[in-house]
Amino acid sequence: MTDTDFLTTTRSFYDAIAEDYAGHFAGVLAHSPLDVALLEAFAGLVADAGEVADLGCGPGRVTAHLASLGVRVFGVDLSASMLAVARRENPALRFVQGSMLDLGLPDGRLAGIVSWYSTIHTPDDHLPALFAEFARVLAPGGHLLLAFQAGDAPRRLERPFGRPVSLDFERRRPERMARLLEDAGFAVRSRTLREAEEDKGESAPQAFLTAVRG
Repeated sequence: MTDTDFLTTTRSFYDAIAEDYAGHFAGVLAHSPLDVALLEAFAGLVADAGEVADLGCGPGRVTAHLASLGVRVFGVDLSASMLAVARRENPALRFVQGSMLDLGLPDGRLAGIVSWYSTIHTPDDHLPALFAEFARVLAPGGHLLLAFQAGDAPRRLERPFGRPVSLDFERRRPERMARLLEDAGFAVRSRTLREAEEDKGESAPQAFLTAVRG
C-alpha cells in the first residue's frame, strides 16, 4: 500500500454513492442557517477579491451557493461521478477533477478556498502538506474557510445507501487544526463550534475555521 492509496479509496467511495448522496443532501443548506451565515460571511470577504476554489466540492451545492452570492467560484473534486452530478445541476459553473494535494494552479492564483468537509478523509500525516498546498495557491491576504467534524476518533461508514463501499471519516479538534494552519502560514481569524444536530443525522459537533494567508 502506498501513502496515497487513500485518494483512490476516497474516489471509489464517492463514485459509488454520488447519485444517492446528491439526492439525500439536496437542499440541506436551506435547513442550516448557521452554516449559511458562515458561507455568507466568507463570501463577503472574497466576492470582489478574485477567483475562489471549492475544494472537494462533491455535487456542487456549496459552489452554487457561493456563486449565488456573487463569488467567482469553481469546484474541484476527486470523484468523476460527483462532478457529473455537479455539472448536470449547475451547468453555468466550472468543475474540474483533481486532488487537493496537487492542485496544478500557479502560486498565489486564488483569492479564497472553501474546504467544506473535504479534509475529513485526509490522513493526519498528510495534513501539513495539504495546508501547505492551500497556502501556495492562495494570494497573500487570501481567505480560507474550513469545515470538519470535531472529535478525537474517526467514524467508519460501511455500505452507505446499500453500496458495497466503506470509508473512514476523521474527526479532529479545532485547536489542533488551527495550529496546523498556523504552521502553514495562516492566521486563524475565527473559530466556530456548534453541537451536532442529530435530527439531520449528525453524530459529532461541527467545527468551522476561517483563516488568512500571511
